[in-house]
Parts: sequence; C-alpha cells; structure tokens
Amino acid sequence: MKLHNKGVYLVNGVLSESAPAGVSAEQARQGTIAYGILKEHNTAPDMKDLRLKFDSMTSHDITYVGIIQTARASGMEKFPLPYVLTNCHNSLCAVGGTINEDDHQFALSAARKYGGIYVPPCMAVIHSYNREMMAGCGRMILGSDSHTRYGALGTMAVGEGGGELAKQLVGRTYDMACPEVVAVYLTGRLNPGVGPHDVALALVGATYANGYVKNKVMEFVGPGVAGLSADCRNAIDCMTTETTCWSSIWQTDAVTEEYLAGHGRPEAYRPLAPADVAYYDGCIELDLSSVECMIALPMHPSYAYPIRALQQDPYTILKEAEDRANEQLSGKVHMDLVSKIGKDGKIHVDQGIVAGCSGGTYESLCAVADILRGKSCGNGEFKFSAYPDSMPTYLELVRNGAVADIVSAGGIFRESFCGPCFGAGDTPANGEFSIRHTTRNFPNREGSKPGEGQISGVALMDARSIAATAAAGGVLTAASEVVTECYTAPAYHFDRGVYDKRVYNGWGQANPDAALRFGPNIKDWPDQPALSGDLLLRIASHITDPVTTTDELIPSGETSSYRSNPLRLAEFTLSRKDPGYVGRAKAVQALDAARKAGELPAQVRAVYEALAAAGCTVDPAATNIGSAIFANKPGDGSAREQAASCQRVLGGAANFALEYATKRYRSNCINWGMLPFLTTDPDALPLDGYVFVPGVRDALLGKAEEIPAYSAVETGGTWQVRPLTLRLGALTDAERQILADGCLINYYKHN
Repeated sequence: MKLHNKGVYLVNGVLSESAPAGVSAEQARQGTIAYGILKEHNTAPDMKDLRLKFDSMTSHDITYVGIIQTARASGMEKFPLPYVLTNCHNSLCAVGGTINEDDHQFALSAARKYGGIYVPPCMAVIHSYNREMMAGCGRMILGSDSHTRYGALGTMAVGEGGGELAKQLVGRTYDMACPEVVAVYLTGRLNPGVGPHDVALALVGATYANGYVKNKVMEFVGPGVAGLSADCRNAIDCMTTETTCWSSIWQTDAVTEEYLAGHGRPEAYRPLAPADVAYYDGCIELDLSSVECMIALPMHPSYAYPIRALQQDPYTILKEAEDRANEQLSGKVHMDLVSKIGKDGKIHVDQGIVAGCSGGTYESLCAVADILRGKSCGNGEFKFSAYPDSMPTYLELVRNGAVADIVSAGGIFRESFCGPCFGAGDTPANGEFSIRHTTRNFPNREGSKPGEGQISGVALMDARSIAATAAAGGVLTAASEVVTECYTAPAYHFDRGVYDKRVYNGWGQANPDAALRFGPNIKDWPDQPALSGDLLLRIASHITDPVTTTDELIPSGETSSYRSNPLRLAEFTLSRKDPGYVGRAKAVQALDAARKAGELPAQVRAVYEALAAAGCTVDPAATNIGSAIFANKPGDGSAREQAASCQRVLGGAANFALEYATKRYRSNCINWGMLPFLTTDPDALPLDGYVFVPGVRDALLGKAEEIPAYSAVETGGTWQVRPLTLRLGALTDAERQILADGCLINYYKHN
C-alpha cells in the first residue's frame, strides 16, 4: 500500500503526478465523483462553503427519540424527506423493563404522525436496510450512526449526531467547507480466503493514526474495483468510518447495476466515474493481491497485523498489544493476551462472532457456511455465533442451506441485531479473547466493564478467518490456510415481500392528528441557558489518554436503554473512564444555581477575588458558571449525540482539547451549546481548576481568531492566575449563533 505525500491526477483512469496541458488543479477538482454529487446537493451559491440537503435520512432506536424530540421542540410538523427509523440496537426488550419497546412504539407512532418509514425490531440492521431499499447512485443519505456509509452503491452517506438530522427535519441545511477528496486506487484481485474485512483493516491501519483521510472523502476507483462483488464493496465501505474520513464514494459499474436491479430498484442505478481528468488531494494505492488475512488486536481497528505475522511471533505482538491495552485501561483491570498462547505455541480463541453491517452480509455468511460445512466448532470453551444483516438475507440463507451448515457445525444462528457491535450481545466471559467480524473493538464494545473488574479482549477479523478458526476448534487460523480457491456464493434472490409485509412506509402520508405514543422513560430535553457575556468554567474531568472514544464519554451497551431519558442517561457520563465526573459536574451546576439565587458560593468568590487581583473584573450576575472537560483528542467513534448532550444536561458549557477526533463529535458539542475550545496548554486546565473567559459571547459572534482567558488554580490555599489563549476553530455563522443561543433547540426558537 502506498500513500502519496501530495495530490495526484487521474487522467483517463491512469494515475499521474501532473495534469494535461491547460488543465489546472482547481478545474480538475471538479472531475471527482464526490464533487459532482456534492454540487447536486449544495444549496449555497458556490462550492467553497456547502449547504447540503440530503435525499433521505436514517436512525436507529438509540438515537431517533432524541432527534424527533429536538425537531418537535423546534417546530417540525412533518418529515420533509424520507426518514427511516430502524430498530436494531435496543432490540433486547427485557433490558430496562418495557422502555426499549416503548421507544419502538414511539417510533411507529412518529412514522404515522410525521410520515416516516418504520422498520420493526430484528427485521434488519440499519445500514443493510438502507443499502437494500434507500441507496442509489448519486444520492446522499444522512444517518445518526457513525457507520452510515453506502458509497459502494454510489451514495455519499454521512454519519452525524442527532442535531444535524434535526436540522434537516426543520428544513435547514448541513453546513461545512467543501471537503478534500482522496483517491483509493485499487488494482489486482483478492487471493483465496481474503475477505472485505481484511482489506478494511489494512486501510484503517495505514490511515487512522496519521490522519491521512480525516474529515475527507475516500473515493474508490481503479481497475481493482471491478473484481469485487457488491457485498464485498459494502463491507469494506462501512469500515471507512474507522479511518475518520467524512464520507466515501465508489465508481459504479455492472456489479452496482445488478445489485440495485436485484433489489427491485433498477432506476436507482446510473454510472458514476471520475471525469477524464480528476484531481485528488491525496491517493492510496492498494494492490488487492497484496492483502493478507488480517487481525486488529485490542483495542482499536487500526492495530492491524497480518495473521501470518502474529502466528510467527505471537508472544512479541500479543505482549505489545497487552501492554498498550493495559496502559489505556489505567490500572482499573488487567488484560491478559499472552496467556492465550497455548503449550503448542498457537493462539487459542474463546469466541467467534460474525455480525452487523460489516460481517452479517449474505456472501460472508455463505463463506462461513462453506468453511464450516461438515466441520465442528468443538465442545470446549470456544463458541461461535452468526447474525444476518437482514431478514431477506436470513431467508435466503435458510433456503440455500447455509443456516443448516452453520448450525450443524455447532454454531448459533441469531436474528438481525447490532448488539455484538456495541456491547449488548454475546458478551464474552471475563478474561476471554473474542474474534469478531464487527466494526469496532474499543474497550467496552463487547460489554465488559473495566471499572468493575470485568474485561475481555476483542480482535477484529474477517468472517472467513473466523470460520476457519471455528473449524479448528478455536485455534487462530487464517482462512488462506484452508481455502484454496475463491469461494463464490450461490446467486442471491432478494425477497422484498419480507419488508412489504412488516415495514410501515408512511413517507408522504403524514397524519398530523395521529398521537405520539410515549412511554414513562421518554422525556423532553431540559432547558439550556444561552451563552452569557463572560463565562466561568470548572474542569470536571482531565483526561490524558491519547484518544478518548465516545464510548468512554457515554458508555454503550446496557446504558442504551436510557437514551430517551436525558437526565437518567447523563448519570452514566464518563462512568467507565472517570466515575467521579458526574458528581463533580453536578457540584458545578449547584454553584450556578446558587449564583442565580443571588448567593455566590465562597469558592467562586475566592476565584473572583484572585481574578480581580490579576486585573480582571467579573460581573457575577452576567457570568454563567459551567463545567468543562479536558481531553487530548476526544470523540473517536460513534456519531450518537449523547456523548455531548449528557455533558450539557449536567451543566457542561465547554470542552477543551488539543484537537477533536471527528467532525461529528465536535458538531454534537456545537449543537448542544458547548464551546469546542482548542488549547495548547493542558497544564493550565487541571482537575478542579477554573477558567474565566471574559467577553466570550462577543468574541464568538465577532469571529475572533483567538480568545483570551485566565486559568485560576488553587495550590496550597493560594490561587494562581495566569493568562491562557483559546481558539474555537472554524465555525459557520449558524454554528456561532447556535452556541450563543445555548443549543440547537434554542436557536430554532429564536430564529
């Protein structure tokens, strides 16, 4: 794999360092597939600062209640575009009593009232339904799940926080600077046993840490695309999220056309390809024949190695991964990977899972069945489960015998459910090692709780190698060791009747008189204050990890049942990373409540006296007091807005960071009225320290490049005050006003 260190041209399908005579880079930028699609969806007068309107949207049952509640509070009367509400995350309705199913019934009633599309529980995972029924060449889809990626079907799809979906529901636009585009130039063909997750992990390993494609569009082109099936492309594509790219798009061809026609939507196809001359801001050259069977070790998809290399030196590589994981776990619990090396020198795995939008595809499960046919998973510690991505896929696998092959080998065949991807399904035992064809292996994504002494190690692998490992009774095995020729799945026959009989499609048929069905756990968003002229912040958590994931900011898994109840969910904020955060944040809320009541707490008076001694005067009545978090690089992972909204409902007013891991997390902070400060001085922001930002509202609305502030830290009974320079980074005018108004809901009330 080669990552170019400068831009490249694609001239008649061939990479070149220079353009033909008379063609400028700016002209050639317009030749990418991405540029054409963005232009079609842009409502702004130029392409520099985009204002996008999407063709459809999608959410699942962890996110749609909050989005609809936000849009309702902002004046929405009906869905102005097709909005798919799937139920693939909170499907285990015994968790939390009735509240998960209450959310489902809320969604069905919302689909009737506002004109939406409701996909019942266990019918399909969110992204499979959208691939099958909503994606189309040249379209754009916005989803409230980070793996909203349908680029392999010619659709630019974006995973964002709920606030961005709420904007579309009230007729506003998605605003951003036009992104750069990076070519992924594919050549060659995959070798036998190598699958889509192997390609994806190789790409993530090469691009995540260096930020090569961060907030950019990955555009897949080149002769190698033609040799990949639609299922293979889809599975690679959904993992582009883990590179931190903004979106993805692929050139389309007869394979794309056949997929869309086979799903009853031939009109959704059109050929998409770069122009004769196209300029890319970067390029990843990947010879598919060079890709080996891969494994991503705990606790990130980018920790990718060839399985062959791991087998050759298991102790060194596992020890390195173990040490890295334990450093990240900060001593709360100890991960032991080295013990998985048996006396035979081989690595022994405890569990294998193939599931979700990346793993549960038709072709992957056919390959699993082919490898397991006539074999046995064994009756020891190792266990294997498979989850299909949709009920139409399930039905076809029943008809062609694949389900029988998997079950006959000792595997468990389950329903369409995203649980293994976010910590709510097939949780391993403490100390076990699980291999999974799912999207992430962050800490807690498999359901363990480090803060309570529970930990398991999760590695990502392709379904084919997981099946080969299962056939070996849990001994880690690459599929290339057992597969000698490329497996071709039986022809797939999509049965749309499965959806027609159960999915409620109310698009264009809103019924304003229909009543919403609320359960006792579904609550409105609490009111939030507008930004005051000055701002006093207290640091309620100081996190020094290189990266902080959204799963650490608000855990997934069992907490997901409370995502329709903002205050109750907020009790889990940072619970696995910093259990003291909630108490500290509430204490800061109490300080502001006292201020509003005219009783300035003693410590706040002491801070103001120290500031006055340093020459900085404060007007307490015009100065909100809020909590803040410092983290080096927060927000890697999920798009769910609760990673930000939970901080906000606890009184959070800002975040401080060296940089933000993803655009979507930063957008969530903005939409919830939390200033996304950038700093180069984390030492000035210790736990329980204060930051005073005078004139912050005027600086925000005045588009100040730098914002002067003061750090106030008590040491040995003495307050030390020193100046601090903050930045907010690029913000649109609308984003500045959202922050000034205090949150997106307030913004719509005032505008």
